[in-house]
Amino acid sequence: MRKKIGIDIDGTVTSPSSLIPYINEKFQRELTLDQLTQYDLATLLEIDPTEFKKWYQSVEAEIYENSPIVEGALEVLKKWAEVADLYFISARPKSVLEVTKAWLVKEGVPHHHIELIGSHHKVETAKRLGVSLFLEDKHDNAVDISNECGIPVILFSTPYNQDPIPDSVLRMSSWEEADEFFQGWVTT
Repeated sequence: MRKKIGIDIDGTVTSPSSLIPYINEKFQRELTLDQLTQYDLATLLEIDPTEFKKWYQSVEAEIYENSPIVEGALEVLKKWAEVADLYFISARPKSVLEVTKAWLVKEGVPHHHIELIGSHHKVETAKRLGVSLFLEDKHDNAVDISNECGIPVILFSTPYNQDPIPDSVLRMSSWEEADEFFQGWVTT
């Protein structure tokens, strides 16, 4: 039986810096990824959360459509798709499903299922879909999924997810590193 892999999209398959040009333009900043040391950008940037959310919702489809894929992700995902089912589970709202599908097709990213849940609470979706490995960039998601689902989670290292992690969450810096783990894991 093929294993099911749960994969977050933004900051995991897409570059974690995808938002930066949009933020810099809208809010007249000169931010770099290294300066994004927390996930809550409104708080980090000292911007009213309601204003930030309204702005983000107005540009999110454009951001998703134009986000660059992370180096190494495509090659690794193509290899994994030969032996496992790739389930993309994202906090994106359902309203951007067509944009998400089009981006995956445009980039040539193999996928077996797409679930846009409109929330960062991915535990129930991961359980319902029966994934046995998850890839994530949001620290608390990685810890919650690992703890509550009892599965390993690969946490792609970014400046905004540096809090301590349990042993079942594996911090990795590249898709190549994730592939090394996957190759040993998939045969168990």
